Amino acid sequence: MHHVAVLALDGVIPFELGIPARIFGAARDASGAPLYSVATCSLDGLPVRADADFTITVQHDASLLASADTVVIPPSHALEGIRQGAPLPDAVRDALGTVRPGTRMVAICTGAFVLAAAGLLDRRPATTHWRESDRLRRLFTGVRVDPDVLFVDDGDVLTSAGATAGIDLCLHLVRRDHGSEVAGDVARACVTPPWRDGGQAQYIRRPVPEERAGGLSATRAWALERLGEPLTLTEMAAHAGLSVRTFTRNFRAETGVSPGQWLAGQRIDLARHLLEATDLPVDAVARRAGFGTGTALRQRFRAALGVSPQNYRRTFRPVAA
Repeated sequence: MHHVAVLALDGVIPFELGIPARIFGAARDASGAPLYSVATCSLDGLPVRADADFTITVQHDASLLASADTVVIPPSHALEGIRQGAPLPDAVRDALGTVRPGTRMVAICTGAFVLAAAGLLDRRPATTHWRESDRLRRLFTGVRVDPDVLFVDDGDVLTSAGATAGIDLCLHLVRRDHGSEVAGDVARACVTPPWRDGGQAQYIRRPVPEERAGGLSATRAWALERLGEPLTLTEMAAHAGLSVRTFTRNFRAETGVSPGQWLAGQRIDLARHLLEATDLPVDAVARRAGFGTGTALRQRFRAALGVSPQNYRRTFRPVAA
């Protein structure tokens, strides 16, 4: 029996708190016997406030962590101080200090900040919710943050992106521990996909930034009206009345990327919009977004977002019954 301990900190988000019990609790062997025991604790064994209009009563205090094989840290808004650069509270640090060496440590969503503040992510790859990835990278420079993936498995330390990515991570652990058949059975019992294509990139909404007056904003607006055309760097520079070299230098200074990178990103964003908001065939989307062919769009789309255009459309524009 593999013992999973879930640490509920004050302000815990109920959805993520319940994921380990739901996923690990559904794992059974061929005879129907449970493969995991899951228990939830607070620091002192007392009820904790949820990030909702109720409190959560637990059966254990943090001494539970000392006997666990896997410790899970769900996100908690009450630890906002850590996300602002404050040190880990002494009570949390002391509780994590009782965890045995070799215990598997798992963080869901912004629970990664707790592991990072405890020094458990130093020189390790990790992820968190895409909205918080820059903050995690900035506060904990020793963490190798990957903002695009749904979860990161670094052996004995694992982290996930936000909310339902915690389901992906826990299913991955079941798969790693007991194989795909058991994980598939768990997924069917929970009515969730056993594996999701792509990563967080497909869920990040990138609003068009406000253009600053002057500079090259007029050329960028001009290019946005012509994304379906084969625009060249020379044509963009000519519109701005600059040499290619000067245009490229000024463009990067204003946007932080090269003209080619900016154009590619705008075309991907247009393709995403067309896939979400229209029923146009993929080849037509490719032409309107300036990729020319459906094959080119599929290659660029998968490289940028980790999924095919068809799968992206199924996710964000479900077919009516």
